[in-house]
Amino acid sequence: MAMRGLVSYWSVVASCLAVASVCNGAECHGKPNPNAKPNNNPIDVSEPVFVKSVPNGKLFTVGSGEDMFHVVHVYGDPYHMGYAHGQLMGSTAKNFMDDVWQYMEDQIEQAINQTVPYFHDWFLKDVANFGLDAALDAEILATDAFSGSYFAEEMKGLAAGCGSEFKKIQRIHMIGELTKGDCSMFGAWGRATASTNGGLLQLRALDWNVDGPFKNYPQVTVYHPPADGSLGHAFANIGWTGWVGSITGFSSVDMAMSEIGVTYPDDTFGKDSRFGVPFTYIIRDILQFDKTLEHAMQRINGSRRTCSLLLGIGDGKINQFRGVEYSASVANFFTDTNLEPTATWHPRINDTVYWGMDWLCPGYSQVLAERLQTFHGKLTSEVTIHQILPVVQTGDLHVAVYDLAKREVYVANARGGQETGPQYAYDRTFVRLDMETLFSEKAPTTSI
Repeated sequence: MAMRGLVSYWSVVASCLAVASVCNGAECHGKPNPNAKPNNNPIDVSEPVFVKSVPNGKLFTVGSGEDMFHVVHVYGDPYHMGYAHGQLMGSTAKNFMDDVWQYMEDQIEQAINQTVPYFHDWFLKDVANFGLDAALDAEILATDAFSGSYFAEEMKGLAAGCGSEFKKIQRIHMIGELTKGDCSMFGAWGRATASTNGGLLQLRALDWNVDGPFKNYPQVTVYHPPADGSLGHAFANIGWTGWVGSITGFSSVDMAMSEIGVTYPDDTFGKDSRFGVPFTYIIRDILQFDKTLEHAMQRINGSRRTCSLLLGIGDGKINQFRGVEYSASVANFFTDTNLEPTATWHPRINDTVYWGMDWLCPGYSQVLAERLQTFHGKLTSEVTIHQILPVVQTGDLHVAVYDLAKREVYVANARGGQETGPQYAYDRTFVRLDMETLFSEKAPTTSI
């Protein structure tokens, strides 16, 4: 893009941001089906099955039948991690990038025609004025200076390994900053759980478009950085094939992350910004580098933040959880005693932090609160999977339930395009991951 065009572009951006306003007073109106049934599927506790290895990488499958998904282990520096990932997943990784790009093009066209609501208005204006490639490149430019160089290095390796285009991969990873999604979370500890030592239990439920390609590419990627600690510690990125940013994950130092996109904020969120670290990169940095809850909170406070979100940070070492009201303007941290918003449909519950679908979402938050109160003192992963998620009807695309005391994660994914059975992840079979086993997986002997 020529400099004159770039200056003109950012002038438009500044104008758009200047007139943007927060959706004060609005709230979501959805609610769960009152006749929703429990999920009675048994939890799959089978061990991962080895498939193959390459230098700096190993591929396994876990689960069975249509609920099976890939577990990819990568080792070394960022480029070689990405390259091994690309080699192991090959055409699957390339197809994911192509399918997501096509999905973005289709969805943006529909959004401009006002038939789907997923993208932020300011981004649609940019696409209409400059085209999709230029709009995404400008978004990369707005965030690149604040992001670790290891993200781009890993994407370059991934592109070389699977035969995709680096620029396409980089553009696709901006999608989290541009879209609106509904999700739910909770963190429960102490008196709220059935754990004898008050162990922390945490939920991350992703509610997003199950008509898109993401449902066809579920994957857990386990990163094993060098032993010298220069690139942090081992962590698991729970998402999709070729996905480098994090929306869901668990680390080898017993940190877990949850996230909710906020479509219905109030004025406490202040303003958003396009200039900063993409939230998927901040989540991953917490998982990869931060050893304690305090470190994670310091990172969030000290980062150049962008869009309005709710984050959840769990630290299993001390059985503590913080919910975060997050935007460019604010980083407010909540525990059970100061949880917001305050409303009859969002009561404070001892040793529990939670939100259902959004900041202001009475229908879902109230049902989630009722289930958490009903099972207070008896909460386990099994109770969450069988009795809470399917009744609240949250986690349609994917769900992770973290039992930090046991170092276990339970994962379910939406029905793929060629699969059968229930459509939504919360109604399907959950697969247990033993995180101790995953993090101790040895590197292939051919590692570089």
